[in-house]
Amino acid sequence: MISAVVDSDIPVVPFSPVTDRPIRLGVLISGGGTTLLNFLDQIRSGQLVAEIPLVIASQKNCKGIDRARNAGLECLVLRPRDFANVKDFSQAVFSELRNARVDLVTLAGFLSLLHVPDDFLWRVINIHPSLIPAFCGHGFYGHHVHEAAIKRGVKVSGCTVHFADNEYDHGPIIRQQAVTIPDGCTADELSALVFEQEKTAYPEAIRLLASGRLMIKNRRTYIS
Repeated sequence: MISAVVDSDIPVVPFSPVTDRPIRLGVLISGGGTTLLNFLDQIRSGQLVAEIPLVIASQKNCKGIDRARNAGLECLVLRPRDFANVKDFSQAVFSELRNARVDLVTLAGFLSLLHVPDDFLWRVINIHPSLIPAFCGHGFYGHHVHEAAIKRGVKVSGCTVHFADNEYDHGPIIRQQAVTIPDGCTADELSALVFEQEKTAYPEAIRLLASGRLMIKNRRTYIS
């Protein structure tokens, strides 16, 4: 389990530098693919030195599939329901990612639980639309997160980029960015505010990992 490594007093450098070429991203989606589009915008503008050899969708009718293929990307559909259990589904997903020779797996609105194999430890990251540990865990995804934040009446929300382990929204936090919630804000409006932060937070986390300067010690990340 990843947690056995995370709790060590010995710092872990999770990612070797990728500075002599674009970092190769595997992007996993379950919905509209807006995070994928943001990656592509960042790549085209030169702000993110990356390439995307493979997109995997966990739903056959999600809008992100068309968006990926319209951008000229290879997009495979692997649905959890087509496998006997999470283990078999995860093995199929990571087999395709290995074949595509990805450096880093980015969960981009991916709603299915994965078991991360040993050769992908510290090579899978996720973005969650709240400031973890608030409004996270099983059942807190997408619009449900923003609805819960509005219902609770919190004054600040935001997004969190973190390493993915074998629990929902549980791995060490890489980066967080906050937004102030205006009076009378709706869940839709909060979603838009948070996504503006996601658009910069996720690429920055990828750049940080590619630089090889991130370390983990006792479930906390540090920049060397």
